[in-house]
Amino acid sequence: MCPEGDGDMAGEPDFDLVSASLRADAADLGTFLEVLAGKMEAALPGAVEVRRSGGLFRKEHPVREILLSLGEWQFRLAARPGGELRAERAHTVRGIALSSEQMEVDAWLEALLQALAAHAKSSATAAESLHRLLS
Repeated sequence: MCPEGDGDMAGEPDFDLVSASLRADAADLGTFLEVLAGKMEAALPGAVEVRRSGGLFRKEHPVREILLSLGEWQFRLAARPGGELRAERAHTVRGIALSSEQMEVDAWLEALLQALAAHAKSSATAAESLHRLLS
């Protein structure tokens, strides 16, 4: 995989293009979280947990948080009051967070794409999941 985004020559995704597309969607927080959650749930079943807000009788249940566990990394993206996003990445071993860091959303997206690419190198199923997520 080429995380720098240099190409699609061997069928590899262009990470710069994907990141730019995700950043463009980030302009509308609600839509961004819904689209990202939907893509992640479809591409990485079992690795993604989507938490929604709203009560039993509410018509809408918008995404308030996305959690993704990928090997030793856990990625968290949460909607904050005032239309902001909080992005975090944690390094975990056997379910215990050894370190965590808050990140800018752009940096979080880049780290997520790189972790997905590294994970995809380890198995054909993960590679297929990555391509589903990015298409």
